[in-house]
Amino acid sequence: MIIEKQEDVTQAVLAEMHRTPDPRTREILSALVRHLHALVRELRLTEREFQEAIGLVNAIGRKTTPSHNEAMLMAGALGVSNLVCLLNNGALGTRPTQANNLGPFWREGAPHLRNGDSLLRSATPGPALSFKGWVRDAQGRPVAGAEVDVWHSSPVGLYENQDPTQADMNLRGVFTTEADGSFGFASVKPAGYPVPTDGPNGALLAAQKRHNMRPAHLHFMIHKPGFKTIASQVYVQDDPYLETDSQFGVTRALIGDYRRQPDGGYALEFTFTIEPGEARRPQAPISGKAVAPAQ
Repeated sequence: MIIEKQEDVTQAVLAEMHRTPDPRTREILSALVRHLHALVRELRLTEREFQEAIGLVNAIGRKTTPSHNEAMLMAGALGVSNLVCLLNNGALGTRPTQANNLGPFWREGAPHLRNGDSLLRSATPGPALSFKGWVRDAQGRPVAGAEVDVWHSSPVGLYENQDPTQADMNLRGVFTTEADGSFGFASVKPAGYPVPTDGPNGALLAAQKRHNMRPAHLHFMIHKPGFKTIASQVYVQDDPYLETDSQFGVTRALIGDYRRQPDGGYALEFTFTIEPGEARRPQAPISGKAVAPAQ
């Protein structure tokens, strides 16, 4: 199609979609073109703004490394991650769910541990945490044999992949639920932390005068054939950033009750409900660990 006027551009691109053999791919790409072109028209995007936008996309790629996923971080800061999660869980967004953002810090290959074992692989000062959890189906029946990945930041707010001083896979582990659907572990109480701001995500937050803090939480991913794999986060109930999480991840169903114990540690119990569906583990957003700079 020869372009005669600006309105022709959208129709020309959409007309070429007929060659796309997969129907869902064709649907996604067609909708992307329609909405993207409509956004450009609504904003009357200038050439300079377009060039800056391309620069931002390129910067996201340059900032992404084996130990850091800038695109996933940006998706969270725009609320896209949690929107996709809530649309696809809780009976397709019609009821509360324990599903939550996968986040940018899950790694494959965490060690398999026995229930009750510690997640600590190196010295990690902080208040002790004892966790006991249950996995149940939609009818409340226990789900035995589910694999549960667990990971969280240290009390200074760093995941082990960000922190060369922590041992590899510190504060990470994989557990298998018992006949009653239970699993448990020992660790330290996580702390809230700032998400990295030395890339495009930081520029986005600064442009809106938003803070970069996340409330303290534990991460879980539950996988069992016959059930939809879910990622989850359980938040500390008195964290000051629950209402303004920079990644928009906090839902009412995921605020835990971290109970202070006489010895100064904490105990947490939580029940997860999983739904029938595809048992597919997601692609890990990171694959490696940061290393200390050469001296």
